Amino acid sequence: MTAYQTLREHGVRSDKRLGQHILVDPQTIERIVDAAELAETDVVLEVGPGPGTLTAHLAQRAARVVAVELDERMLAPLAELLGDTENVCVVHGDILEQDVADLVGGGAYKVVANLPYYVTSAVLRHVFEARVRPERLVVTVQREVAERIVGRPGKGKRRRKQKAAPRMSLLAVSVQFYGAPRIVARIPAGAFRPVPAVDSAVVRVDLYDPLPWGEVDVRRFFEVARAGFAQSRKQLRNALMHNLALPAERVQAGLEVAGIDGRRRAETLCVQEWVSLANAL
Repeated sequence: MTAYQTLREHGVRSDKRLGQHILVDPQTIERIVDAAELAETDVVLEVGPGPGTLTAHLAQRAARVVAVELDERMLAPLAELLGDTENVCVVHGDILEQDVADLVGGGAYKVVANLPYYVTSAVLRHVFEARVRPERLVVTVQREVAERIVGRPGKGKRRRKQKAAPRMSLLAVSVQFYGAPRIVARIPAGAFRPVPAVDSAVVRVDLYDPLPWGEVDVRRFFEVARAGFAQSRKQLRNALMHNLALPAERVQAGLEVAGIDGRRRAETLCVQEWVSLANAL
C-alpha cells in the first residue's frame, strides 16, 4: 500500500489551508532523494512529511531522519507506513517554532522537503537563520517560486513578447546570501494528489560555509535589501531614502562608497553589491 493509499484508508483528506499536496510519483521522489546526494552517515531534516511518501525513501539512504509534521491527522498514517523504521524520529509541531539545531542534534545535516507553497519563504528563512545551518537544502516548491529563487540581476530593458528570465527579488537575495541555488528538476502538477493548479520544481541550495561576503551585519544587510525592494520600481536612491528614513546626503554618500549608481533599481543589484551597500550605510 502506498503512502497516499494509507492516508485514504485512515479517512484523512488533504487540508487546503495547509497547502497539502501529496507527492505520489515514484520517479519524482527518487529524483528528489538523488539530488540530496545523501551519505549513509547523513542526518536529514524533513519538513511536512505528510503520510511519509518521501520519508521512507530518505530513511533508506540516511543515518537518521527527523520529520517535523504540523498536522496531527498525519501521524497515524505516517507511523503505519514507517512501521519499525528505527532511524526516523517524527516530531509533531510547527517547524517555525522549533530550534532546528536541537532537532538535528547540533551537528551537520541536510534539509529535504516538499514544502507547502504558503510557508516556503518562512521555512527557508527559519532554516537559514538557525544556530547551525544545513549543508544543503533540496526542496520542492511552486515552479514560479523556484524561478524567483534562482533569479539574476537584470540589465537594461525587458524585451516585449519575449519571456525574460526572473530578475533578482528579495527572495532571491535572501537565498543567495546563504548559498548557491539551482533548479534540478521540474515536476508536473499531475505528480501530486490532489492535483495543484500549478507545476512545481525541485531547488537545490548548497550553503556557504563560511559566508563568502566578508564582514557584514546580517540584520543591517536584510534591512537595506528590504528597503530597496519595498519600492522596486523606484530608483534605488529614492527607495532607500523613503524606506530607511535617511537624509538624501547620507544615502548618496553610501551609494558612492559602494560604487553603485543611485538611479539603478533593486532588481539590478547582485548579493555582493547589497553587502557593500549595507556596509556603506
